[in-house]
Amino acid sequence: MAEQKLRDAPGLLRKQRVNGEVPLPKDGEPNVLITSALPYCNNMPHLGNIIGSTLSADVFSRYNRAKNRNTLYICGTDEYGTATERQAMKEGKTPKELCDHYWKVHKSTYDWFELDFDYFGRTSTPLHTEVTQEVFVNLRKNQLLERKETLQLYCEDDQKFLADRFAEGTCPYCSYPDARGDQCDGCSRTLDAIELINPRCVDNTSHKVVTKASTHMYLRLDAIQPKTEAWIKHSWKNGKWAPNAVINTQGEIIDSRLKLGLKPSAITRDLKWGVPVPAGGGVDEQGTESKVIYCWFDAPLGYPSITANLTAEWKQWWFNPDKVKLFQFMGKDNIYFQQVFIYFTVFFPSMLIGDGRPWTMLHHVSGTEFLNYEGGKFSKSRNLGVFGTQAQETGVPSSVWRYYLLANRPETGDSMFSWSDFIAANNGVLLNNFGNFVNRIIKFTVAKFQSTIPPGDAPGPLRLPEDSEDYTFVADVNKLIHTYNTLMDAVRIREAVQVVMQLSARGNLYLQSAGLSNRLLTEQPERCAQVVSRALNLVWILSAMIGPFMPSTERSICQQLNAPLRSIPDGIAEGEAGIEGAGFSIDLLGGHVLGTPDYLFTMIDDKEGKKTEEWRTKFGSSAPPAANAQSSGGATGSKGKGKAGGKKANVASETGAEASTSGDGLVAAVKEKVKKVKEPKKKPKVDNGEPSTAPKQSESDVAAKRAEAEVKKDTMESTTSEPLPSAGTGAQALADSIELDATTK
Repeated sequence: MAEQKLRDAPGLLRKQRVNGEVPLPKDGEPNVLITSALPYCNNMPHLGNIIGSTLSADVFSRYNRAKNRNTLYICGTDEYGTATERQAMKEGKTPKELCDHYWKVHKSTYDWFELDFDYFGRTSTPLHTEVTQEVFVNLRKNQLLERKETLQLYCEDDQKFLADRFAEGTCPYCSYPDARGDQCDGCSRTLDAIELINPRCVDNTSHKVVTKASTHMYLRLDAIQPKTEAWIKHSWKNGKWAPNAVINTQGEIIDSRLKLGLKPSAITRDLKWGVPVPAGGGVDEQGTESKVIYCWFDAPLGYPSITANLTAEWKQWWFNPDKVKLFQFMGKDNIYFQQVFIYFTVFFPSMLIGDGRPWTMLHHVSGTEFLNYEGGKFSKSRNLGVFGTQAQETGVPSSVWRYYLLANRPETGDSMFSWSDFIAANNGVLLNNFGNFVNRIIKFTVAKFQSTIPPGDAPGPLRLPEDSEDYTFVADVNKLIHTYNTLMDAVRIREAVQVVMQLSARGNLYLQSAGLSNRLLTEQPERCAQVVSRALNLVWILSAMIGPFMPSTERSICQQLNAPLRSIPDGIAEGEAGIEGAGFSIDLLGGHVLGTPDYLFTMIDDKEGKKTEEWRTKFGSSAPPAANAQSSGGATGSKGKGKAGGKKANVASETGAEASTSGDGLVAAVKEKVKKVKEPKKKPKVDNGEPSTAPKQSESDVAAKRAEAEVKKDTMESTTSEPLPSAGTGAQALADSIELDATTK
């Protein structure tokens, strides 16, 4: 291996996980427990499912690991319930056979997307039954269960009760003719099967359906409600929740069910596939002995049970509320239980509170809205959208998919997937901005310095005097690192990835303003060495910052730098003097030998829009190309304008105050800062004789219009009405209030 010369500093390098070693909480250190909504194990996940929970949680877990925090990320498939039983019948399989099949589908999909779970398990395990039944028994002991006899739909021909999706009929609210027994797809209302008009058995519509009494156990949410409300207010404040349907920005509980008083909720079902109701209920539970526990009760207990399948020390994570912070990620389908943001903020916490043991409770919940597809919604039956591992069929690396989905993460409103936008994000933002900066400085060093970093600044944090040539550059870098950390800690993932692109754009501008070329090397060799050293050290920092979003890109950069994975430094807010180990520092030292340069990204050839149409045809579309156009780079917005296939189109795919801030929409604050950079009076001629660092581009390709000559324009202009907060103004405000809008100064 080529010689490495790295600064010897505690915490500089990434702590490496030993294969098979399970992280456990440690005293005096941050301990971060992360879960993403357990995907139903009865179908293939699509892009919206992936960005809604698993990919977002993966980014946050990778970020915390890159900060060298003790981190555990748990997920797995939700396997019980009527949806699974029903799908198994359709496919002619047992529920177990169905779940075995779809667990592999989910796992292979997530593996390709580079989701780095500490463990990806499932709920159909003996340990899951044990954990779920323990909670049920504790609620029983605490007298928080009650037995009720209710009317249910019953199929006389099959001689069975029709739970949830085994019944269909006309919706009593909107008259949709094919409403399910648990929800109407017409108006999205949650239903009880008994409410259906003209109900029918889904197995055979000619069967006779009647109403019949059945006995079930109910959780007394009303008795737990006072403690639940106290917990909501405490967790909302400490975890800096975003405003939602349960609690507003003033900390006032606004959910109508809580205000009217919670009612007991059924937690058993007439099914065979599920966790059996535990014995020992006696006369108080007579008639429920052969039933199973409702999937909405057992599913969230999959988090601790899956952890238990990973390690016998699982309780160190799940019964450690003073030392562990729990972050939960979920998409819109999982947030809304009975049409409100209630399940993970009311029902599940009530279960744990009623259980009586010291559970690690929710600290922060991060939810997303819908990611729609090309003017419509994802639909497997209509071949509309990208499902499972189909993304591989495009030949585009998973890192590019990750970037585009995260830049489009529907954090405050629905967003739209667009093929033309996807291609522009690859060609315009990743290749011409980020890739251009990294490739340009590495190739220059290899060609002009024999792959060896020249002597430059002293090791350690760069603290330059205000009259120095690079003072503004270093200050801007420090502020952007600070903003990135602040956003990531607040789980504002989409904005954080935009900051990384701002930082690479700032690096591009630095090389431009410094006049990096053969002339600079010949006429000012010491200055050239200084620029090279500072730029390469920024590249190493950038590798760590892009790592949570694009892990394979981080690995490629580090291979080219011949450097190990490093930690993400803390930032320095405006006006702060900074501390040792924070901000922009010289960590790759003079004499360090680089690896072999390589392109990070490859041009997607979309000559005359042929590739766009090929993918639109292959994966379906419900709208003409013009309706799908979005702002270049991925993030959607109600105010943004963007290019797609050489045409501009207004986009209104996301609600709320945020607009497009990716690609063409990088933050205006950086644009203002770069005006202060001292530009040479005369632009030096690039005479090093090297070919362009980007592959040759087709004249008619959409990305050709974003060529290197336009990097500054395309990466520095923002379509937001106001810039992101500067490092100084945004930090404390974000610490005080998570709902602070990104456009607030």
